Amino acid sequence: MSTAKTASVHRMVMPDHVCPYGLKTIDLLEREGFTVEDHHLTTRGETDAFKEEHGVATTPQTFIDGRRIGGYDDLRAHFGKSVAQEGETSYQPVIAIFGVAFLIGLAISWYVFDTIFTIAAVEWFVSLSMCFLAVQKLQDLRSFSTMFLNYDLLARRWVRYGYIYPFGEALAGVLMVAHALPIVSVPVALFIGSVGAVSVFKAVYIDKRELKCACVGGNSNVPLGFVSLTENLFMIGMGLWMGARALGWIAA
Repeated sequence: MSTAKTASVHRMVMPDHVCPYGLKTIDLLEREGFTVEDHHLTTRGETDAFKEEHGVATTPQTFIDGRRIGGYDDLRAHFGKSVAQEGETSYQPVIAIFGVAFLIGLAISWYVFDTIFTIAAVEWFVSLSMCFLAVQKLQDLRSFSTMFLNYDLLARRWVRYGYIYPFGEALAGVLMVAHALPIVSVPVALFIGSVGAVSVFKAVYIDKRELKCACVGGNSNVPLGFVSLTENLFMIGMGLWMGARALGWIAA
């Protein structure tokens, strides 16, 4: 005879604030098959008194079989699920950017040519990736430029280059999406891509430094290395490709 699984959750539910982690806790428990006794802490005084009583710093707090499990992350760990650690490296931002850019490139190709199997789809994938990566940097230009100084050789000699780089990447990307003004986009992409590739290669593969990559913005936890090198090689490759097209060496 099976016994129903029950859990008790104490969470903040106030007129001007409903704790989002409390909602996620309830959802997780229900997905794990628990019946939840949901206790609302409706005032700041009630919340503070609960924290003091149980010696905890945060809510929500979950209890299973009378034993306190802890907050939302503790509950995830209790069920054997992954828990993000502060400062933990992650490739998720890069996967999202490249994945969406790839799908948009295929979508544009389908709309324009009625097929996804085109060279243009690859061109749009790379140029859109450049645009998305530039947007990530431009969201917090100061943070990006600061992190960029950790490894970029030109930025270390001329600090303002860290502020210019994202605009150059965005400009080259937009022009390449439109296949316009290669006289501008090609030199820009070749220059920033070459300087970036040399800088990353030196920092990671010669100096053996472990750094965070500024490629997706100044607050990312993406490790410097393959991803940033790929970004710069993409720009170099697109610069050479679009330059060759502009010179008529490759048929449009």
